[in-house]
Amino acid sequence: MPHHRYRPADARVPLPSADRSWPSRKLTRAPLWVPVDLRDGNQALAEPMDAARKRRMFDLLVAMGFKEIEVGYPSASETDFGFVRHLAESGAVPDDVTVSVFTAARRDLIDRTIASVEGLPRTLVHLYTATAPVWRDVVLGRSRAELHAMITDAATHLLRRAGERPGTDIRFEFSPEVFNLTEPDFVLEVCDSLTELWEASPDRPVVHNLPATVEIATPNVYADQIEYMHRHLARRDSVILSVHPHNDRGTGVACAELAVLAGAQRVEGCLFGNGERTGNVDLVTLALNLFAQGVDPMVDFSDIDAVREVVEHCNRLPVHPRHPYGGELVHTAFSGTHQDAIAKGMARHAKRAAEQGVPAAEAPWEVPYLPVDPGDIGRTYEEVIRINSQSGKGGVAHLLRTHHGLDLPQAMRPDFSRTVQRVTDGTGRELTAEELGELFRTTYLAAAEEGSVEAVSWSTAETAPGVHTFTCVLRVDGREHSCRGAGNGPLAALTDALRTAGVTVGVLGYWEHATTAGPDSPAAAYAECRVDGVTAWGAGWDTSVLTASVHSVLSAVNRARGGRS
Repeated sequence: MPHHRYRPADARVPLPSADRSWPSRKLTRAPLWVPVDLRDGNQALAEPMDAARKRRMFDLLVAMGFKEIEVGYPSASETDFGFVRHLAESGAVPDDVTVSVFTAARRDLIDRTIASVEGLPRTLVHLYTATAPVWRDVVLGRSRAELHAMITDAATHLLRRAGERPGTDIRFEFSPEVFNLTEPDFVLEVCDSLTELWEASPDRPVVHNLPATVEIATPNVYADQIEYMHRHLARRDSVILSVHPHNDRGTGVACAELAVLAGAQRVEGCLFGNGERTGNVDLVTLALNLFAQGVDPMVDFSDIDAVREVVEHCNRLPVHPRHPYGGELVHTAFSGTHQDAIAKGMARHAKRAAEQGVPAAEAPWEVPYLPVDPGDIGRTYEEVIRINSQSGKGGVAHLLRTHHGLDLPQAMRPDFSRTVQRVTDGTGRELTAEELGELFRTTYLAAAEEGSVEAVSWSTAETAPGVHTFTCVLRVDGREHSCRGAGNGPLAALTDALRTAGVTVGVLGYWEHATTAGPDSPAAAYAECRVDGVTAWGAGWDTSVLTASVHSVLSAVNRARGGRS
């Protein structure tokens, strides 16, 4: 491939010196999040949102707790202008939410923008111009001095027009677009002049937004650029330093996180990373990355499926099933080793919560392969473990326990897993929890009554201390036998009765448990038996523990004699 055609970042733009402190810092609080779904994300859609979809997206962002929302580019289209007017006239904007509108550095576009925000209580007007050399030369045809003069003229006009609206709270933001390919000294020169022109103060700061409009280097380079600006911007306490990373190299999230370490206080992005080319930085991932580190993200993702549904509807684009946190499959394990680790982790989590005397949903979370508790973001545990041909015994046992109350003995799990493997390999698809339960029923429970050995009738009694009898009518290979056996327990007496009918059985292991809480809970019983030289597992289910135990032995007998073990 012709790699010689491309230059590294340090050959395209002067980079700050490597005097950095950001690598030793920690993320301990959320920045100000600014969703730009209604502007930057919208202009990247093949079919931009209509007014109804815009309003649904706006309402979602408000409900999630965003306090500043970029709602459109009102000078770019009648739809955007009309939507801003709708927000101003409908009372849809809460008192604690600031509306941001976007405009290029042209007087006529600024006039149109100011007209759109009439009546909005709090507005941020976002002025932008590309400043990088290639854009100056190819797109704008201006020198540095000429471009600076153009920006100053537009910023002065914006200040004057805002001043004509007494009683309206209008603040200002500037983006030197393609900041990451612009000379650092030129960005400082322009930004500092606007800080002074707009009379920024700590109680009325300006926003300087420094976009990685097109990613051109590793995230540490962007962090170095941001830290340089953080250290050198004039009147720093009167400036909110903002970033707007794109995802051209697939590292937008890393760029944003490192930029915040480097001094950024504000991050612009989109839910699930929609945007031009490979998209804007993903606010869902950024916020939940903080959440997973024990930091309050300051926005609500407690029902992430509902958020995803609205975003997919408004953008008419699907969220990838593997998208971090919000994708359909991100909390799901198919691999047997992963399932086993998750099942053990969730069991230990429940045990620790009980020991601490707190609900499981409030106990500290440490479960293998799950960075956050799916329940905290509105996902169900049914999604965590799903069964296909890659699954193992731990996952199968977990679903049987959580969905059907069946806690299989450790030694029995490989036996049923082999049956599951044969089915999933043969069908090429996954099994639902319901299908898994039905497969267990047909494999084990049905075998107690549908095989070559059937107890037509039976009774048991303790005839003396430690002496039990089992009296029954057995149908073996179609012939009925009246049998009686004795032993030190009901199952020993049952195997003795089977011996008299010509079936030699040894019970190698036996387990039983209630399947639900309460006195009327059905019981499950499991027996591993050696039957005429063949070892097989059986299971029984009944409201009577004794009946369940008898069925478990008969199930093992029939599975062994039927060659289905």
